[in-house]
Formats: sequence, C-alpha cells, structure tokens
Amino acid sequence: MNNFTYKKVETITDAVQEVSKNKRANFIAGGTNLIDLWKYDLAHPEALIDINSVSSLKKIELLTSGELSLGALVTNSDTAYNDIVSSKYPLLSRAILAGASAQIRNSATNGGNLLQRTRCYYFYDKTAPCNKRNSGSGCPAKEGLNRMHAILGSSESCIAVFPSDMCVALSALSASVNVSGPNGDRQIAFENFHRLPEDQPQLDNTLQADEIITALILPDEDFSEHYSYLKLRDRNSYAFALVSVATAMTLENGLIKEIRIALGGVAHKPWRVPEAEDFLVGIKPSRYNFAEAAKIILKGAKGYGGNDFKIELSARAIVRNCMMALDPETQRPGAQPSL
Repeated sequence: MNNFTYKKVETITDAVQEVSKNKRANFIAGGTNLIDLWKYDLAHPEALIDINSVSSLKKIELLTSGELSLGALVTNSDTAYNDIVSSKYPLLSRAILAGASAQIRNSATNGGNLLQRTRCYYFYDKTAPCNKRNSGSGCPAKEGLNRMHAILGSSESCIAVFPSDMCVALSALSASVNVSGPNGDRQIAFENFHRLPEDQPQLDNTLQADEIITALILPDEDFSEHYSYLKLRDRNSYAFALVSVATAMTLENGLIKEIRIALGGVAHKPWRVPEAEDFLVGIKPSRYNFAEAAKIILKGAKGYGGNDFKIELSARAIVRNCMMALDPETQRPGAQPSL
C-alpha cells in the first residue's frame, strides 16, 4: 500500500508552494505516465498535487511577439486539432497524432508529454538492475534486449531512449519551455530541456524538483508548406518509434533556405545536429544531399547488437522524410515521395 495525501490547487503559486514542501510530492494532471509508474511500483508519491484547476495553464494563445503559447495543461488532442497549430505548425499536429492512442491523447497534457519516462524494458522490470532506477546497479540493456534502444548520445550508464513523438517536432520547431518555481519564472530552450544520460541517467531533464512547466512557446516561423513527420515502428498504431524523423523546411528559388531535422527513438532526448542543417542551407534539395546530411547527423552512432539495424534505418528515414517534406501531400497513405 502506498499511502499518500491529495490536494487540489488553483494557482501556479499554490502549486509551487505545495511541491516545495515535500520532495516526494508529484503534480498530477492527465496522469497517463505517472499512474503506469505507480502500478509498476516505480513511483511512490507521498503527496499528489492536482493542478487540473489551474485555469491559466489551459490556454493556447498568440502572443504579441507573434509566438504561440501552448499551455501546459492543454491536452495533446486539443493541441493537435487547434486551428492555429494545424495551420501554422502542422508538423506538430502530425507528430502528436502519431503518438499513443486517441484515448490517451485526450487525457495526456503538453507538460506531461515532456516529462514522461523511458519505456526501456529493464527500467520497468523492478527485479532487473537499472541505473535510471538505482544508480550504480548497471545497465543490462547493453548486453541484453536492446532493439528499441539508443544509437546516439548513450553512455556506459544508460542506453535508454526518450519515447515522445510530440517532443521530436518541438525540437525541430526550436520551441522553448516556460517554467515557474520558488525563484521565479525562467525559459529553457528546448534543446537544453532534456538531458543525455552521461553518468546521471536518473535525471531526464533540467527541470528542478520544485518547478512546474507552465507553457511551451513556438517561435513565429512558418514551416507550413514543407514539413513531414515519419514514424517507423513495429505496428501501425499504439507503438513507440524505432526511429522517427521531424523535418521542417523553407525553400527559395529552388534551394533550401532553412531546414530543421530532429530524430526520435535514437537517443535519451530528441536528436538534432545543427551542423547537418547548416550543410543543407543554400543547396538543392535532393536525395544525395539529404543522404550526406544524414551521415553528419549519425556520426558516432553505435549499436549494441539488437539495435544495429537502427543506424541504417535512421539514415534511410532521414532521406525519405526530407523528400516527403518537399510535398506534404506525399504523406497520404499509399503515396510515394517525389523523386
């Protein structure tokens, strides 16, 4: 039995105050990952702080700067189907709708999506050693079942991957994360929000224990004409990515003016390599050039036996998705990317 206290709050200030009182307190909103962790005996909150009544976190609004603010408590479904998101940031809509199931998307929140834990088999098996659960106990995935695991950015301590689809698109869109804590508000560039495992794999992100995510901020940029999200998985629905790719692109006079490429399913965080994007700027979009960029993105990639195939799969996925981004109509079922 895991005894716990429960309290509803109605303001961000109250939420921060409550979580600051107890290091083993947890915010609860959609609860789609927390409840799983609890059922598997991996989370043991002493206090649940229900933030569902904090109305200021439930808004999607255009800011005077032209940026779009996505409230942390807006559900994934409401975000994906929002008129502004689907028209101005269709890449984000596609990525969200590729994840989980409709029922989960109806409950899962934007803030919670960023905070979900890995789905590594060994992490969820309490009888197995796991450095993410018990520092120093080992990482059996390196020699064991690692089909789903990292090929980039891993460490001797951990080769787990971050499972979100939404976050891959947010990375490609250069989003930022607004958070609030006892010391005030701050904004974290999306690329700095999630961590690589290094020697502290138990730390998934740079959010402090007494901070709360308040909003995701999307820059005032238009990638609505050339974009694509590709998710490769073992079955067509309700499965985590073996490899996913988010591409956002603008063209000018037949050449690439700007491009963003982010990978999911391959690292402890969404994987983006600015060097590869810089290589593509000013040149013709072609399979050959995208393949050269893929080599840059996958430099240093390392498999662990069961996931060796993901290196070649990632290279092919990058090329395919970038070609699809040239004409989003190719994303229709059965359509083929242009040659």
